[in-house]
Amino acid sequence: MSTHTRRRLTDAPFLAAATGATPHRRPVWFMRQAGRSLPEYRELRAGIGMLESCFDPELVCEITMQPIRRHRVDAAILFSDIVVPLKAAGIDLDIVAGVGPVVANPVRTLADIRALPRLRAEEVGAVTAGIRLLLDELGDTPLIGFAGAPFTLASYLVEGGPSKHHERTKAMMLADPDAWHQLMGVLTDITIEFLRAQLDTGVDAMQLFDSWAGALPLAQYREFVLPHSERVFAELAEYGVPRIHFGVGTGELLGAMAEAGADVVGVDWRVPLTDAVRRIGPGKALQGNLDPAVLFAGPTAVESEIRRIAHEADQAIALGATGHIFNLGHGVLPDTDPGAITAAVELIHSLPTPL
Repeated sequence: MSTHTRRRLTDAPFLAAATGATPHRRPVWFMRQAGRSLPEYRELRAGIGMLESCFDPELVCEITMQPIRRHRVDAAILFSDIVVPLKAAGIDLDIVAGVGPVVANPVRTLADIRALPRLRAEEVGAVTAGIRLLLDELGDTPLIGFAGAPFTLASYLVEGGPSKHHERTKAMMLADPDAWHQLMGVLTDITIEFLRAQLDTGVDAMQLFDSWAGALPLAQYREFVLPHSERVFAELAEYGVPRIHFGVGTGELLGAMAEAGADVVGVDWRVPLTDAVRRIGPGKALQGNLDPAVLFAGPTAVESEIRRIAHEADQAIALGATGHIFNLGHGVLPDTDPGAITAAVELIHSLPTPL
């Protein structure tokens, strides 16, 4: 169990909405809120590689804090990357600017799978050191820890980098299910260890990102992905913190993703929150789902869309959702005007909370 006494943040709107209580204002945070849209981030990261930044506790702390100071969002999300635990475990990969994670020796055979290293908590000591710095700085703002889900990690390892069609991943899954489940087992262990290190250090919530799960049809998701994501949530349930699950383009998978065991299900911008609650069923909070591109459309359009989503969120709660956390339907786009984000937060906070 946790070696850290978790902070008591009884008044935090984000935690209230995530746990079925009534927040005193509508909570909002944004995926990729710490990052390339902020000039102070670009200045800080000048000449420093992405992975190098993720393993520097002071940088992790400062970058995570930047959107809290600037935008007054209701939660901080740890500045990291989904391939950090793979790198920490000893897998040879790098994040190439303009490309994404690139793996030196892609995993293609059973021998490759058996050679994969395991992750030990001490290998992410720089990350947990960053968390400790953050917990001292954040005051009453909750900190969300995160990890990439096993399927998304598998896709990077098998493809060797980002992929549009995930053809090698799907080929392994369908042609050699035994090898696939072995690979997913190893990655599930790594994911659990990475999240456990964050939870033991004191993060207040966790999010599992299955960025690429939307590439799969429902039957394949259920057979090849769901059991492993389920194990992540089950093994971390003892911590008693809100657990969020999110993927992009996962409208057809929302019901199955909810079954994995999260308390909060993230919804991208393609699916109205009222449809999402019908697919997910009652008893879970929703997170989302402003299209990140709307922030480029000017204040009138942004206000109209935010009011529409707030109205849908209220309807979703009437249909059985236990709460709503305002967010984008995916991450902040790099060219977004930071002022548009700050204004969006102010507007969301000004809207009445659903009863």
